[in-house]
Amino acid sequence: MNHNFISYNEDETIIWGEKISRFFEPGDVIGFFGDLGSGKTRTINGICKGLNCGDQVSSPTFTLINEYRGKFPVYHFDLYRIESEQEIFDLGYEEYFYNDGICLIEWAEKVQSLLPLDHIEIYLKGFFEPGKENIREILFKPVGSIMQRRSWD
Repeated sequence: MNHNFISYNEDETIIWGEKISRFFEPGDVIGFFGDLGSGKTRTINGICKGLNCGDQVSSPTFTLINEYRGKFPVYHFDLYRIESEQEIFDLGYEEYFYNDGICLIEWAEKVQSLLPLDHIEIYLKGFFEPGKENIREILFKPVGSIMQRRSWD
């Protein structure tokens, strides 16, 4: 698998998310890093599509966590509005991070110190330049021993 990807439109971002979903297993925590509008939610749409969660995916900006049922339970966090790590403690994040579901965390930089040692990071960068408004650079990065324990090809 190519861990670096250039997407030229939203559809390609969704398709890439769908393709990488085959690498995920119950218990995985995936952190998404990137500016507003960089494609985090679109990538998650694709991942959820690949995990048979249907078209129910939306960014949980006001509820902080959406739960989807598909191939595995999927917990979609949007931490854009949190002000401190205490808020994620109050949500009982450990019940999500350390169970049989897959956690997809938008704005993971806000809780990076709480991520398990073995997790996956996805970095998204939008170019936002004239003629390149829809282009996204995506980097897929397994962290910890998860990198050695699985085949990523």
